[in-house]
Amino acid sequence: MTDHLPLQLALNVLATRHAYAVFTVLLCIGLYMMIANPHLVKKIIGLNLFQTAIFLFFIASAYVRGGSIPIVEGGGSAEATLVSPLPQVIVLTAIVVGVSLTAVGLALCIRIYTEYGTLRTDALRKAMAEEDDLPVAGDGSTGGENA
Repeated sequence: MTDHLPLQLALNVLATRHAYAVFTVLLCIGLYMMIANPHLVKKIIGLNLFQTAIFLFFIASAYVRGGSIPIVEGGGSAEATLVSPLPQVIVLTAIVVGVSLTAVGLALCIRIYTEYGTLRTDALRKAMAEEDDLPVAGDGSTGGENA
């Protein structure tokens, strides 16, 4: 009976804290996409998944069961459980920054594609090395214009 205890505990945690499980999955997928994928647009998608996971974490950790809005009118009781609006404000600001970051990243991808004809990082390194914009590993040069 005790050998099933860790499994039951894990299932109980997943059943009661499913937002944290979704947070973990999104975070891992986003991080993996940013590190392992050679395509720049897919890296940006991975960054968006990573950001979404962080947003979910902030909102899930700020949840208060039975909480009410933090507006206390003249006859309201001060003992009521109130919800802090600060995590929602932080997430809203982070969403705006994330959308801006995505727009700039996609604009850079368009510019890179028109310049080099590819968005794969390995092909970009080769193309930049051929144009002497990127130093070849081990040759000791700094790239760019020759002095």
